[in-house]
Amino acid sequence: MKKMSKKERQEALKETIESTPFITDEELAENFKVSVQTIRLDRLELSIPELRERIKHVAQKQLDEVRALPLEDVIGQIIDLQLDESAISILDIKREHVFSRNDIARGHHLFAQANSLAVAIIDDELALTAKANILFSRQVKLGERVVAKAKVLESIDDRTIVEVNSVVQAEPVFSGEFTMYRSTNLRKDEHSHDHSD
Repeated sequence: MKKMSKKERQEALKETIESTPFITDEELAENFKVSVQTIRLDRLELSIPELRERIKHVAQKQLDEVRALPLEDVIGQIIDLQLDESAISILDIKREHVFSRNDIARGHHLFAQANSLAVAIIDDELALTAKANILFSRQVKLGERVVAKAKVLESIDDRTIVEVNSVVQAEPVFSGEFTMYRSTNLRKDEHSHDHSD
């Protein structure tokens, strides 16, 4: 593959960031076989904000759409939200999330990230967790970034089943299936009963 000209590289860089806004400068440098410094200069010339700013901007836009819980109750930053379909959030594990003696994240933070995402995805004024089946598949350490992806599996009556999978660099760390209770009934006919044997 011949070396790209600066103009070609910047065009490609712009497209890459548009399609994957949460790509790091390090990953871009690897993709384009240039130094991180070159990527930063390219971004400056193209007026593309750094990753942290891009995340903040997208997160703010998504949060305006959340209906079922106030902003301060969302654990992690919501970076993608299609109500009643799918959602993604990220949580950077900081000092306050870990046990001081071993720098391992406390499980309830991973649960809270997944659970608040399952609430945020519900297109309703009120959504509560009725039941959760969860699995922690590996410990998460200080400094790691947890990406949680939620998707609605099904909605029946006043219940919605949401599946959440959390990863650190594509490695599964947590998975959960949340049964969410929603205040508005999806059922058209109030008197239909489930006659299952």
